[in-house]
Amino acid sequence: MRFFFPDSQDQVDPHFDFLTEEHHVHRIRQRDDRYAHEVLTERPFDGLLISKAIVDGIGKGTGHYNNSARGRLYREQARRFFRLHEEHADVVIMGDCGAFSYVAEDDPPVTPADLINFYRQTELDWGVSPDHIVFGFVRAGADADADDVAEWERRIDITVNNAAEFLDLHARENCQFEPIAVAHGWSAESYARSVERLQTLGYQRIAMGGMVPLRTVDILAALKEVSGVKQPGVDLHLLGVTRPDEMQTFASLGVTSFDSTSPFRQAFKDATDNYYAPDTTYVAVKVPQVDGNAALKRRISSGVVDQRAAQTGERTCLDLLRRYDRDEANCEDVLDALHDYSELAGLKPRHEEYRRTLGDRPWKSCRCGICETVGIEVIIFRGSERNKRRGFHNLAVFRQWIAALGFRSMRPTPDGARA
Repeated sequence: MRFFFPDSQDQVDPHFDFLTEEHHVHRIRQRDDRYAHEVLTERPFDGLLISKAIVDGIGKGTGHYNNSARGRLYREQARRFFRLHEEHADVVIMGDCGAFSYVAEDDPPVTPADLINFYRQTELDWGVSPDHIVFGFVRAGADADADDVAEWERRIDITVNNAAEFLDLHARENCQFEPIAVAHGWSAESYARSVERLQTLGYQRIAMGGMVPLRTVDILAALKEVSGVKQPGVDLHLLGVTRPDEMQTFASLGVTSFDSTSPFRQAFKDATDNYYAPDTTYVAVKVPQVDGNAALKRRISSGVVDQRAAQTGERTCLDLLRRYDRDEANCEDVLDALHDYSELAGLKPRHEEYRRTLGDRPWKSCRCGICETVGIEVIIFRGSERNKRRGFHNLAVFRQWIAALGFRSMRPTPDGARA
């Protein structure tokens, strides 16, 4: 089971000063900052997913790359740009169009030819044909609105027709990357029909799209229906779906790869599961920046909070946390300071959750490559340098979770081909 991590230009500065909250004055982000596979003890993914929407922007959406980074990607190609050309040469680099960026538009603003050019110019290993997301799922026996079904079927037809044109261009231009089509559906049966149509075109790898908002029971129902029509040798990829508890079932139904940002994003987007441990999760300790937190700045400017008191509370929390990490401060003193500062900042009180995090000290026993380097800073919810490091740590633990289920990281076979 291959795990692909979607790129969104997430890196950390190895020289960031946590005490002064400053970057090195001569820092150049693309040259100096490091990707997850460069700062973790073990690489946490088998593949990297890059999206044209993220790199170039599509339709009305803007990309995440500045002009300098975009130019460098096209000049160096993906493997060298992401520094995957030496000991990480076995990583599979996959590309897609980023269909979520134009889901509200009537028709995809990207063509098969656009994507062929993107994949060839960046020298990717796998390339996904352009699709149009279907949002809506009707369970067996339930009624569906005729107008909704008509629109959903129109989007499925667009996706299949794009796949046919994409495969034709791929053959005519003698492309070296492996072509992948996307199956969409609005029911278990319609997903199976899409897979049948794509197999008829000749696709050997099919990505299951539009499943991110679906409940697990609906994803399983669709995959079970698909498994009944899937031809031997055809592999399935799950786009954006992470369900660790169901991985073995997914594998039994023909899924051989998936991609997700969930482990990374939970570090700073989730309400409670911010820090992964081998058998549990922890909430990160929030110490917002007085000068960088919009909500706290509003409370200060409106006169609700005294700025000096906020600055003193912030410094006290950070100092006590670091002293606690060195066994020089009592946990109760840290919790009291956090409680007082949280009240000033207007944050939800989390006394007992913080007590569990600080009492267990999970970062002390972690050997991911980040925790033993930055210590307690990884558990502090504050700014991108800490939050992204915690996200990278989560990727490392997520990789361990997948391995514990019996899925090993994919490595080259003896003849050099990817397993």
